[in-house]
Amino acid sequence: MKTTELAAPATGRRKLWLRARRQKWLFLMLLPAFATIVLFNYLPLSGWYLAFSDYRLGGSLFGGEFVGLKYFAKIFQESSDLAYLVRNTLVINGVTLVLNLAVALALAILLKEACWKFGAKATQTVSFFPYFVSWVIVYSIVWSLLATNSGAINQFLVRIGVLKKGLNVLGDPKYSWRLIILLNLWKFTGYNTIIFLSSIAGIPAEQYEAATLDGAGRFQQIRYVTLPNLMPTASVLLIMNAGWVLSSNLEQFFIFNNATNWSKMEVLDMYIYKFGLKMLDFPYSTAMSIVKTVVSIALLLFVNWLTKRLNKHSVL
Repeated sequence: MKTTELAAPATGRRKLWLRARRQKWLFLMLLPAFATIVLFNYLPLSGWYLAFSDYRLGGSLFGGEFVGLKYFAKIFQESSDLAYLVRNTLVINGVTLVLNLAVALALAILLKEACWKFGAKATQTVSFFPYFVSWVIVYSIVWSLLATNSGAINQFLVRIGVLKKGLNVLGDPKYSWRLIILLNLWKFTGYNTIIFLSSIAGIPAEQYEAATLDGAGRFQQIRYVTLPNLMPTASVLLIMNAGWVLSSNLEQFFIFNNATNWSKMEVLDMYIYKFGLKMLDFPYSTAMSIVKTVVSIALLLFVNWLTKRLNKHSVL
């Protein structure tokens, strides 16, 4: 009887418990990473209570008087900055996301099809290098090239008669969006290209051989073999980055933002930083941060649903 009971397949909770016992060392290895995530990503969420209380600097975190949705109402009823903040954030980050993925996809295909392999490897290395350059160094490079009176490019264009005086690229608002989008393209295209190249390396060679036997040329192989196999990777990258469309690199905008171009350069993260750390209005900045997080999650879920509906690929 006991033998029969032991031989019977475990079901339900017992089956789950047995699997957990067999993999206990794997769970133990995951414990430090899990603890780190909880400590640095989830415990700080207790600070969200500030958005619902009249917190004052120097007081207890939970000692402020509970005021409900007062600061959330202030965002939508009293804030006149919300429209241009959302506009700047969506335009800069949205265009950057789409353009980066499109250029990286095209570059990956070109590198894969390149006949001169050494040149392809060199191009891959050179395009990936900007990813490791800090925004402080990027600003120094841009300043040395595009400063109105001393920038190398401006001086060259003035000397050859193309311009009468140097362009104020760093200060004129009409150049701000294009400057930031191009800098993000220069900095992150190489990183995304490597991801696409990894996906290309995983495409079975038999598919290209079958396409060749069917008489497909190089462009037809790209269209009917390479691109369809890259769509799952592109979908995953799009979904993962969609949740960050409302989040900006604070270091980047902190450096490039100034008194003359703020109308086109101030984004949600800069606004939260200004009210939280400069004006010490912690409840209002926390409420703004919560709204941004909720909208980002909704946007992530929407893009995931849309991608799954269009090409059957999704993350969730």
